[in-house]
Amino acid sequence: MQHDHPEQSLNRLAFSATWHCLTGCAIGEVLGVAIGTALGWGNLPTIVLAIVLAFLFGYAFTAVPLLRSGLALGAATGIAFAADTISITVMEIVDNAVILVVPGAMEAGLGDPLFWGSLAFALAVAFVAAYPVNRWLIARGRGHAVAHAHH
Repeated sequence: MQHDHPEQSLNRLAFSATWHCLTGCAIGEVLGVAIGTALGWGNLPTIVLAIVLAFLFGYAFTAVPLLRSGLALGAATGIAFAADTISITVMEIVDNAVILVVPGAMEAGLGDPLFWGSLAFALAVAFVAAYPVNRWLIARGRGHAVAHAHH
């Protein structure tokens, strides 16, 4: 029988938490940027919508399983906020900063490979930035460690 070393378990949990966060953020980010671009909005309202949706989906990805496990809405919401706020914030800052500095990314249309390529690149960079943050939080019993205690 093989036993994981605590360091490997921490790394695996941090990777899983970051991937989980990336999934919710990516859905919200893609929807927000796609909606803003399709409606011809400027950079600021498009980014605001993308950030709001990223937080909404990020929190929902944590809260829904907690609700299914029987936790009350208030408890599940509080745990989702505690588990995800720092990670989503880091991802959103990095993701949007990358998109803003890629020339033409905010002006690219939905059919333009630059739109999708810059968004994918920005999310990948955001994952790399958020992983050590999640690892640090989990090692201290915070972040997704809070949510995992209720699974």
